[in-house]
Amino acid sequence: MKRVLAIDLGASSGRGIVGAYDGERITLDEVHRFSNDPLQIGGSFFWDTLRLLHEIKQAILKCSKAGGIDSVGIDTWGVDYGYIDKTGALLSVPYHYRDQRTAAAMVRVYEKLPYSELYKITGIESMSFNTVFQTNADLNDRPWLVENAETLLFTPDLLGYFLTGKKVSEYTIASTSAMMDAAKREFSGKVLGALGYPERLFAPVVMPGNVLGKLTSSVDEETGGTGATVVNVPSHDTSCAVMAVPSADDDFLFISSGTWSLMGIESREPIINELTERLSFTNEGGVDGKINVMKNIMGLWLIQESRRQWKREGREYSFDTLENEAKAARPLKYIINPDDASFNQAGNMPKKIADFCEATGQGRPESVGEIIRCIYESLSLRYRYTAEKLEELSEKKYDKINIVGGGTKEKTLCSLVADCTGKTVVAGPVEATALGNVAMQLVAAGVFANVAEAREAIRRSSDVTVYEPHAKNIGAWDEAYEKFKAMISE
Repeated sequence: MKRVLAIDLGASSGRGIVGAYDGERITLDEVHRFSNDPLQIGGSFFWDTLRLLHEIKQAILKCSKAGGIDSVGIDTWGVDYGYIDKTGALLSVPYHYRDQRTAAAMVRVYEKLPYSELYKITGIESMSFNTVFQTNADLNDRPWLVENAETLLFTPDLLGYFLTGKKVSEYTIASTSAMMDAAKREFSGKVLGALGYPERLFAPVVMPGNVLGKLTSSVDEETGGTGATVVNVPSHDTSCAVMAVPSADDDFLFISSGTWSLMGIESREPIINELTERLSFTNEGGVDGKINVMKNIMGLWLIQESRRQWKREGREYSFDTLENEAKAARPLKYIINPDDASFNQAGNMPKKIADFCEATGQGRPESVGEIIRCIYESLSLRYRYTAEKLEELSEKKYDKINIVGGGTKEKTLCSLVADCTGKTVVAGPVEATALGNVAMQLVAAGVFANVAEAREAIRRSSDVTVYEPHAKNIGAWDEAYEKFKAMISE
């Protein structure tokens, strides 16, 4: 039986999870958990990348003492990267995507290549931390770094290089850069040429399932002699989560629900037009040669940040308590646009929500239950709006929404999404990212013939909960939806 190690790196923590397949079900076993603590240095924000490498090695070492592993796959957040020089060394500590250096870079990039033109090529929505802006900041502020670099490697590719000595650009992570031609699935010479960024820095693009190579002899010796191979899984964590959607249908509507909600569909080709540009839909690389056409929606960040504020005030609530308080609050009394810019930054989230409601003539939610209920229902309305636009773009109708990730634990939210959208909600698995990572390693090993066969095994392995819409509140939801549409700006 194959045993594979999924390294799943998030913005605040990382995990090593061993996956195995017994011919019927995929099982997961967490073997190592560690914090991911960014660094403030001289007023700038960086990743402690070499510490992350150490923790990955510790995960492999633990596996070597507990039966060994056959392969390793790494998934992370998108957009960030490091530079390797001609000696093979890391040139500089990689910046964190939340560093503020890119504000001026956006202006410079759009002077050379207007957003509409950039979007037509890449299909990636404009976000200040996109790699295209970060690399422009490098050219402007630290040109010596670009001049002395031999290769740019995105975070999971950088870590894979440290383990194997092999340099590649995995497709799904590279697609987040806003520097790839979405249709051709390769780095865009037109974009790079317009911005004066060297095309020579990019390693060859490989697809999910590529076998990168064996651990180097020194790494293998350091980590217990497993002889493991590193596999390029869909290394953008969103793509890993979509890989694990347990749908029997080839075409489905999904939400990867966590701090962010990524809502979208799989498409054989990118969908780039006036509507997708106006609504800021993004086209990111997916599995099986597909494109994830998605909308980034503010997700459980609103609840997480509210909870942190109440804790600062001396009121600590469990997530179960918050859910119970929300269920007791009056339905559809307050709604917000979850994607309003006022909610982007950390701070007093309950006050920000109350201020938004007051400014839009709804009064002020005061109780904990009113705030959480407002978040649940506003997210549900946002999902309904996004689902309608995805159906318009794809010219298809979907009767189900597949929700995967941590948000599936929010049972009241899942139920409200079903009521609001009128669609059946299939919630689960919670561990979608790890499952997608493991499943693609098993595809690479020949355990599964293809992605469809892997998804079939994921369906058998996953506990899902089905929420059917209730007809009793359709009128109230429709009225709230009209208010919501008037509230948001396209």
